[in-house]
Amino acid sequence: MTQTLGDMAVEVLGTADGRAKTALSHAHARAWFAARKAGQALPLGTATPPLRPARPDRPELLDPRDVPRRRPGTPEGRIALLHAIAHIELNAVDLHWDMIARFPGHDMPTGFYDDWVKAADEESKHFNLVCGCLERLGSHYGALPAHSGMWRAAEETVNDILGRLAVVPMVLEARGLDVTPGLIEIFERAKDREAVDALKTIYAEEVGHVAYGSKWFNFLCGRQGLDPQPVFLDLVRRYFHGPLRPPFNEEKRAQAGLPPDFYWPLTEPAG
Repeated sequence: MTQTLGDMAVEVLGTADGRAKTALSHAHARAWFAARKAGQALPLGTATPPLRPARPDRPELLDPRDVPRRRPGTPEGRIALLHAIAHIELNAVDLHWDMIARFPGHDMPTGFYDDWVKAADEESKHFNLVCGCLERLGSHYGALPAHSGMWRAAEETVNDILGRLAVVPMVLEARGLDVTPGLIEIFERAKDREAVDALKTIYAEEVGHVAYGSKWFNFLCGRQGLDPQPVFLDLVRRYFHGPLRPPFNEEKRAQAGLPPDFYWPLTEPAG
């Protein structure tokens, strides 16, 4: 029996080991796009994704306030940065597959699924690139504690596709566009070419992921006759805890379809 795209998504979400999860993600993306190329798109199906994805025993997940901070100018600090990035990328793999499995009843065009399968495939590549950097430095994913709050936005938007699009790609992933240039500089100063190359790949491809969020958010607002900007501000204030923090990478945000009036009003706490 042919697996549906929903079945594939749930299988990825149910796989704990990062390398195994991303291998499965790559395989399912290849199968999806091969079927699309052949003019025989796989059925979307209906799926029941877990509230939380499977996770390995390590890393230990801590409250963000309890994750140790290390100076980025030291080898240990750079390993900690790479470990944090690997953790973000692994969560992104699950977030994109969860987007596919969580919202099958919205009569979305097939391009919606193309975009998020492609995003999940690229996040899988990012995780493995960063894991390779960690292993070259004598560490590995799971060697350090990690942030436990990464999945909070997903849990709070399980019934709200507009909320999910607003908070995950258009806030959390857009933040990556702001901070990644500074991370690249840290590893350039350390003359770590492999890490620089990995981060440049992530930086280039994350613009597309933010753009997917913006595109489908605007599509759904248009279909419902809603003005996207006030809807976005309302959803972020509802689901994202705390103000957004500048500086913002306005050039890359604009490239991804995020105008300044979508984020500057969110730099102050809601009145």
